[in-house]
Amino acid sequence: MKPEISVIIPALNEEAYIRHPLAGLKRQSFKSFETIVVDSMSDDRTAEIARKRARIITDKRMGISSARNRGAKAANGEILVFIDADTKPTAGLLKEYCRIFKDEETVAASGPILPLENTNIWVKAGYLIVSNFFVRATIALGMPSLVGSNFAVRKSAFKKVGGFNPKLRTYEDWDLSLRLSRLGKITYDKKAVVHTSARRVLEWGIFGYFRYHTGNMVRYNLFKKPKSNYDPIR
Repeated sequence: MKPEISVIIPALNEEAYIRHPLAGLKRQSFKSFETIVVDSMSDDRTAEIARKRARIITDKRMGISSARNRGAKAANGEILVFIDADTKPTAGLLKEYCRIFKDEETVAASGPILPLENTNIWVKAGYLIVSNFFVRATIALGMPSLVGSNFAVRKSAFKKVGGFNPKLRTYEDWDLSLRLSRLGKITYDKKAVVHTSARRVLEWGIFGYFRYHTGNMVRYNLFKKPKSNYDPIR
């Protein structure tokens, strides 16, 4: 039977984290979904671990946009849910997205992103500011900025705008959000929660993290050329 939702997880050398999204998906109250892990030729056991609970698609190392597009092309569901390989969905995530997309005007949706690890109050506050207040504000202003680790989109709308821009190594999620907003409604739902690793924030520091993304936001808005360097943190 054709699934209603396709969950797409891009992955590269994530053997230490890939269990988190797979475990979260196993606990979903909503069952009409498939899981696709797009492995970008990992050097570790990522694909081996994921193969037990997901369909594996191999993609060349051409960046996260390419991997997500590859997964979307192979998807059978009419709703695409993108999460990252270090992201654990809450048990009701897919049920919530199924409910949201019953509104035919909705083309894309997102919700809160909280830290996976037990972190300090500053990191927790930073996540709330970015994934809650900031994202909601951008939607209200008509310049939506959904985050790729918790990004749901109607497949027909995704195909119509051409998916993620494979030339972008960063801000590919914001770029897609803006293009989708021309087709219909972007929804934020506080019940569509995921927990994602704070490893980059912990390594860079909360202020270093905000400095990088604030500068990148300016580059994208002024020149449409966000940074291409976003080294993986393992």
